[in-house]
Amino acid sequence: MSRIGRLAVPIPKGVEVKLSPGRVEVTGPKGSHSVSVHPEMIVEMGEDGVSVKRPSDSPAHRSLHGLTRTLIANCIEGVTKGFERVLEVNGVGYRAAVEGDALALHVGFGRPLRYEYPSEVEVKVDGNRVIVTGIDKKMVGEVAAKIRSHRPPEPYNGKGIKYLEEVIRRKAGKATA
Repeated sequence: MSRIGRLAVPIPKGVEVKLSPGRVEVTGPKGSHSVSVHPEMIVEMGEDGVSVKRPSDSPAHRSLHGLTRTLIANCIEGVTKGFERVLEVNGVGYRAAVEGDALALHVGFGRPLRYEYPSEVEVKVDGNRVIVTGIDKKMVGEVAAKIRSHRPPEPYNGKGIKYLEEVIRRKAGKATA
């Protein structure tokens, strides 16, 4: 049995979970979110929370077991605490600013890049940090990766947009003779 999949997902106070065939809908203090579940996975409500069971021990069902449980756990965590990714803009003259529903990135091009982010996430700028928050872990990660892809950090000077916890492996420059 899967070590992750066999654990029940606890439901905190203030969170409501609705089960329907192939879908789990979660409503909490930060909003509502739903996740689709493989139709062969068995999702049940118990006194200790939401549990996921698999119909057989086939490799496909074993891999879906832990995945389904984790997707439901992320959904519940998203509507209670939310998710956050922090990016750092490094470089002389590099900066970011929120303009309406778009993020303006001044990262060394002739004009600022405008990235219109989806309405499911919230983007804030604090100094040289860009903070992406939301209730959907996948969406927050995708938006942060898209922002980073506009100017990834380069290994010589470290200029660019990087995740806060990311460590850039630096290279030596040209050797002077």
